[in-house]
Amino acid sequence: MQRCYKFYDLITAMFVAVLLISNIASAAKIVDWGVSVAGLPLAFDAGTLLFPVSYIFGDILTEVYGYKRSRRVIWFGFFAAALMAFTFWIVGLMPGEAAWQEYAGQTAYNAILGGVASGGIVLASLAAYWAGEFSNSVVLAKLKVATEGRFLWLRTIGSTLVGEGVDTVIFIVVASAFGVFPWEIAVSLITANYIFKVTIEVLFTPLTYLIVGYLKQVENEDYYDRTTDFNPFTLAS
Repeated sequence: MQRCYKFYDLITAMFVAVLLISNIASAAKIVDWGVSVAGLPLAFDAGTLLFPVSYIFGDILTEVYGYKRSRRVIWFGFFAAALMAFTFWIVGLMPGEAAWQEYAGQTAYNAILGGVASGGIVLASLAAYWAGEFSNSVVLAKLKVATEGRFLWLRTIGSTLVGEGVDTVIFIVVASAFGVFPWEIAVSLITANYIFKVTIEVLFTPLTYLIVGYLKQVENEDYYDRTTDFNPFTLAS
């Protein structure tokens, strides 16, 4: 019999919302604060401001509810992102109303929301998200068993170092290969994105401790994936 949890659905909804919002922001704007590290300008896509929060939610899901339930949420996010991209693509093909063409227009739509639905950004985003989130969840689950539940900071930061690294490299490389970003700034984007995402995880560690501790108490759950099948291609809970 499946257990019922008070906050599992809420965290799932917030996880998916953060994923979708950050994907739109990534296609909408590249931010440059004029800061450089070792000569590399730290420019980054705007979705980087919010996307690391999805990894924090992923950490919380895996730490409290276990990899199997986290796996389901990762797939929910994947299909939601695919549906969003498909919807924006269909809308982009439809003829625009005359007044809308005057104050906005197809060119503006293609430049912003069209980027979310373009083949390159969709492939890059979905591939990076899938590989990064599953890497993050698997590493955290295995570290929890290895450390017998101690050193939460080691699990959250360690899994983020792996997951965000996989996510960032795949996203920028695939997107650049499809012409979404120029190759000239690929290394800069990878460096800036990775540094920013890991920094967010580190800064949010105290909050992660508070949320995880609270959820374990109210949900009466602290799952250990000792016998879990880590195959990502199943939704069995």
